[in-house]
Amino acid sequence: MSGIVESAGTEAARQLPGGYGDAGLPETHAGQDGTGRRALLDTALEVFTERGYTDAGLTEIAARSGIPAGTLFQHYGGKRGLYLALWEEFREEQEHRTATTLNAERSRGVDDPIALFVAGARAYLEGAWDNRRLARLLAEDDGPAGFDALRRQWDRAWVRRNARLLKVDERRRAGRVRVSVLTTVIGGAARELGDCGDGTEAREIVDEVCGILIHLSAPPG
Repeated sequence: MSGIVESAGTEAARQLPGGYGDAGLPETHAGQDGTGRRALLDTALEVFTERGYTDAGLTEIAARSGIPAGTLFQHYGGKRGLYLALWEEFREEQEHRTATTLNAERSRGVDDPIALFVAGARAYLEGAWDNRRLARLLAEDDGPAGFDALRRQWDRAWVRRNARLLKVDERRRAGRVRVSVLTTVIGGAARELGDCGDGTEAREIVDEVCGILIHLSAPPG
């Protein structure tokens, strides 16, 4: 769940082996209005957070959201689809946030790869804090079957995009390792933000991590 992403797009995710098409998330949610979808996903997040994914029940999610279980199953195929819909929502919001930040920085004339990378990292971490309850849920090991593989697949894709953003030669193992370490630092910090007590502490962590990233991003020599 870590990394700086400019945009990957939902369609690309659907084309991943073992991606959404095989993981239980329907291609569309036709017929479900935005208000109903929001209420359902908010309720699913509450139940997953309280009970964990494994112990969460589709019946309870349906009852608390006020949406019939049959309708829920029709649109999402079960709690696995709901979980993946939450992940998709988090991922897309984080991508939008970082892409908007990078575009704004470039429009100001910023073209230094490290400065752009750190700006994107800050945006990502701030998003992780703003959406900390969902971020904390997605970072746990208790998820649907196949989710870990899907998450690792996206982590690898994020490392590649970070390498391009930093203009690192991906053919060199040392360069790939450096970008992987940077991406891991961001992911670890995002998980720590989920346990912060308040915004002040969260900002301190974000500032500290960005300073670390500046130091680690500099090429050797």
